Amino acid sequence: MNDASHATAALGPAQAPQARVFALLGSSAMGLAESEAARRLAEHGPNEAGAGPRASPLGALIELFGNPLVLMLLVAAVVSGFLGDRVGAGIIVAMVLLSVMLNYVLSYRSKRAAERLREGIAPTASVCRDGVWRDVPRRSLVPGDLIRLAAGGRVPADARLLEARELHVQQSALTGESAPQEKDACEEPRGPAGAEAKHLVFLGTSVIAGTATAIVLATGNDTAFGDVAARLSERPPPTGRPPSSNAASPASHA
Repeated sequence: MNDASHATAALGPAQAPQARVFALLGSSAMGLAESEAARRLAEHGPNEAGAGPRASPLGALIELFGNPLVLMLLVAAVVSGFLGDRVGAGIIVAMVLLSVMLNYVLSYRSKRAAERLREGIAPTASVCRDGVWRDVPRRSLVPGDLIRLAAGGRVPADARLLEARELHVQQSALTGESAPQEKDACEEPRGPAGAEAKHLVFLGTSVIAGTATAIVLATGNDTAFGDVAARLSERPPPTGRPPSSNAASPASHA
């Protein structure tokens, strides 16, 4: 590999010449094959920024038993048993078990109903797979997918524009700027690869006008929006210890 090829690879698909983007992402003008898209989905996970792991059934059951009232009743049952009131202890334990199991079943059913409803109204994206354009759930997008953008829709992932026609995107969710930003494809990108880059679009932003074809660079928590969500969810760093009384004040150094 010559020096130019090394430099292109080091840039990454966001900043490399457009002619090299497909090769760097292992994609093509026909899009990804369904089998390859499935493999990448297993590798990168669903395209859901900030989505945490779902609680397991066992974890949900343990959480119900961790309820303070349930723990108090169980302690009362143990005390009753030690005091010789085994009938009372048995009744308390039976009531606790019935209550926990009822809550577990109702909670499980409500979560399943919510998931089915969410799946029924899941946002979709126009993607090219095996050379055919189709609508797929947005959460199934992977790096290397070819997508179409149109006015009135949302950008489904961080992507690089390959073609664009009078495209304007609202990026206030990322930058705080209220004015739509003009975006366009670029053969030889220059400058940083942030939200101000005209050839890049980002998950969580809205298409105000125009149309475009783009290739997905990042999905889920690997997107700029996912990074913002992760930083917001982090615990704030501990504050510094207040200065001691014998420390010199700023005025003393004046």
